Amino acid sequence: MDAAKGIAAEVDLDFLWEVAGQEEFGFAELGAEYFGHAPLPLEAAGLILALHNAPIYFYKKGRGRYKAAPEASLKAALAGIEKKKQQALIQAGYVEELKAGKLPQSMQPLVHQLLFKPDKNTIEYKALEAAADELQTTAQRLMLGNGGLASPKELHMARFLFEHFPRGAGFPQVEVPKAPGELPLADVAAFSIDDVTTTEIDDAFSVAKLDDGTVRVGIHIAAPGLGIRPDDAIDKIARARMSTVYMPGDKITMLPDEVVDAFTLAEGNDCPALSLYAVLNPQDWSVVSTVTRAERVPVKSNLRHNDLDAVVNEETLASGEGDYPHKEELGFLWQWALQLEAGRMKKREAFGLKPEQANRVDFNFYVDDDVVSIVRRKRGAPLDKIVAELMIFANSTWGKLLHDSGVPGIYRSQTPGAGGWAAKMQVRMVTHAAPHQGLGVDQYAWSTSPLRRYTDLVNQWQILACAEHGVTAPLVAPFKHRDATLFSIVSAFDAAYSAYNDFQQNMERYWCLRWLGQEQAKHVDAVVLKDEIVRLTEIPLVVRLPGMPQVARGAQVRLDIVRWDEVDLTLEARLLEVAAAPAADTELVLEEEEDTGEAAVAEVVEAEGAVAAVSPDPTTTA
Repeated sequence: MDAAKGIAAEVDLDFLWEVAGQEEFGFAELGAEYFGHAPLPLEAAGLILALHNAPIYFYKKGRGRYKAAPEASLKAALAGIEKKKQQALIQAGYVEELKAGKLPQSMQPLVHQLLFKPDKNTIEYKALEAAADELQTTAQRLMLGNGGLASPKELHMARFLFEHFPRGAGFPQVEVPKAPGELPLADVAAFSIDDVTTTEIDDAFSVAKLDDGTVRVGIHIAAPGLGIRPDDAIDKIARARMSTVYMPGDKITMLPDEVVDAFTLAEGNDCPALSLYAVLNPQDWSVVSTVTRAERVPVKSNLRHNDLDAVVNEETLASGEGDYPHKEELGFLWQWALQLEAGRMKKREAFGLKPEQANRVDFNFYVDDDVVSIVRRKRGAPLDKIVAELMIFANSTWGKLLHDSGVPGIYRSQTPGAGGWAAKMQVRMVTHAAPHQGLGVDQYAWSTSPLRRYTDLVNQWQILACAEHGVTAPLVAPFKHRDATLFSIVSAFDAAYSAYNDFQQNMERYWCLRWLGQEQAKHVDAVVLKDEIVRLTEIPLVVRLPGMPQVARGAQVRLDIVRWDEVDLTLEARLLEVAAAPAADTELVLEEEEDTGEAAVAEVVEAEGAVAAVSPDPTTTA
């Protein structure tokens, strides 16, 4: 065999192909012509090996029989082999450049595609994988090391944008719609309450004392539904995005800035709004009547949390101390918010749930030039509670209006799962009125954030039909019962909103890890959530500590930070010590998350989803 292999290696394949002709032949026949005599056993074996190892020159047609490849096919095959050789050389060059910390020029425009949706047959991908394997790293880290990506932050952003905004997060040029010019002007002086970073101001309030001793509270919601129409250019943009995407220090809005500017409830303007007026009896806080109308609302003030949080608290509201804008109106709204909350708690108990927990902490993220500030704020602060309770009231009232008018809407419903009360309660989106037991209301239709949630814009169209047309609303509302488009909106919104929420939580986790490095944190305090899961006290970072001894829920512990990874968003820490007793102001009661879900974050979601974020999922592992 060694001798036969030597003969096979000496065979001139090009000459052999020329003398073979185009007819099928046996190897012995070709051997006689090639060698000039009947081939000896070693020569016959060598020829068989040569023919068998040259499939581009000779096609096997049977046992010992072959046929020479057509000339065109042979040339194409040889060209392919040469191309592969050249590609292999180029690929090898790419590998060496990547290993040297350089990004090949041809790979620069392909960075995102190579990382997130690669064509594994390309030499660029093969080179990236080969270099990563040789350096014992990952493709992501290799790209970060050689300048393909500037930072882990860019990596997380690029992955999200590549998947959900493949054409970019910008907007095409659009004509800004206008609200009808004949809208009546409301006789109110409205004010909003938002975080300092809020630009999409969806809601504002007004308070007016009436001659009969009752008080009229106005809940005024920005009304882009008066200008945007179903299936117009801006509606298609909003439906494609479904929601504003929030992350610490930035956001991707659902609507173009010029459209937001046209409908946001900005200070000093008469803004188109959908208003819900509730007439209250201040003696027993009963709601005497409600009315919904479209109008222009004069917005007197845009109040900001950073200006008021220090002076508007439960103590100053109770004592009447302090001097701040709309003091009397805020005091009245605070009292009503407490009554609304008490009513919801009774309803929750009627549904068989425990009251909401009030000892939880929220966190606001502020990012300035890549420096992050994470500010703790206790959930249930007066300004938050005022906004949350009035938004829940409006969403519940308008949900009832839709139901009573026979007009479908998009509702948030929360009832026990198939396993009964022992199962985790799930929040579902449905197109008919159904209880939201976690919030303690009979129905709940998201309607108060039409500038940043598409479901709210859809509901606003339906509510406007009810307000303008009364009993004939089912005939003129944009969406009818069992409308396939409405069902598709619900499905698409659920998917998009879940993806956006996951991204927001990932970015919050990233900024929490950045905060550790920024503060040069070595030892940190944490609170035990359950079993091996703890949450840092100063930031909403949840960590699993495998092997941690059994510690009471809510107990304070001290951790030694070993290392963290901003690419994988992981943290490694060691338990140093356990405090003697739980700290009352930081204890997290997980039953609230398990049985309410939405109620636990209502204040955050309704006030401003951009900066006030709930803690990441407590089941997230380090």
